[in-house]
Amino acid sequence: MPLLDGRDPAALQAAAERLAAGGLVAFPTETVYGLGARADDDAAVAAIFAAKGRPADHPLIVHIADPSAVAEFALAPGDAAQALMARFWPGPLTLILPRRAGRGTAAAGGQASIGLRLPSHPVALALLRECARRGVAGVAAPSANRFGRVSPTAAAHVQQEFGPGLLVLDGGACDVGIESAIVDCTRDVPALLRPGGLDRRVLEAALGQPLAAPDAASPRASGTLEAHYAPNAKLVLMTAPALAAALAAGPRRGLAVYSQVVAPVSAGVAHRVMPVSASAAAHELFAVLREFDALGVSLIWVETPPPGPEWDGVRDRLQRAAAA
Repeated sequence: MPLLDGRDPAALQAAAERLAAGGLVAFPTETVYGLGARADDDAAVAAIFAAKGRPADHPLIVHIADPSAVAEFALAPGDAAQALMARFWPGPLTLILPRRAGRGTAAAGGQASIGLRLPSHPVALALLRECARRGVAGVAAPSANRFGRVSPTAAAHVQQEFGPGLLVLDGGACDVGIESAIVDCTRDVPALLRPGGLDRRVLEAALGQPLAAPDAASPRASGTLEAHYAPNAKLVLMTAPALAAALAAGPRRGLAVYSQVVAPVSAGVAHRVMPVSASAAAHELFAVLREFDALGVSLIWVETPPPGPEWDGVRDRLQRAAAA
């Protein structure tokens, strides 16, 4: 099946009808492309886990078209969740809320909590609204890639993962480029379970209090396994001095380098310059890793991102990719 233009009303209707019937559809969000199924149909959600090779107890995020749809899946949100919804929805923020009994069980990985997000991408919003008109209150959608691999930020990436049989809405390159921040709002003090494009500082400013760190009692959440987001090549994080020393040690075959200040001197080494802006680096990160894989390299050396909370999302993805 060819890629469908996400701006085409007929394509949106076809995608919504497939989702309403229990099928799978890939669609763009502002973060990454998602592989969606209606969240109120456990059999449809099971097809996501099967397609990705994802463990069924690793929860998904449910995407909704309007804040009023929260009540379809979750109990009444508390003050902290309401403050974050008011400030950052639509946008790249997932909230973990206490789940309504009997709703979204498979999407939640069987937990008593559920992750909800209202995306800002116009194609995602248009699709979710078409789904709502057909009685689909929410669409469960992890990233549209094989489990544990590099997330897709373009429609072509999705086709590379799943082939031509999947209906894919093309909405162009994703603006943010890494997955949403995830905040657990099931306990008295909200906790940041996964950093994303939203800086911890802006989240805490909206809450009027610091975010807690995840602990043993935190719900399981998407993209928080130690090893995740991995390219086919082995990825190694290195400080700038260590990277410079390794490059000076001699030529290596099948090497790619992603760095801000250190450039290879050996011919044949693929090199991309990491932007000095955290948001620009997040925007291109997964596309660069996929580009390196397409070149057939076996080793990727990445300069450790600078310190600071604005780099937390990029640093998190690279650390998990290096752990694979």
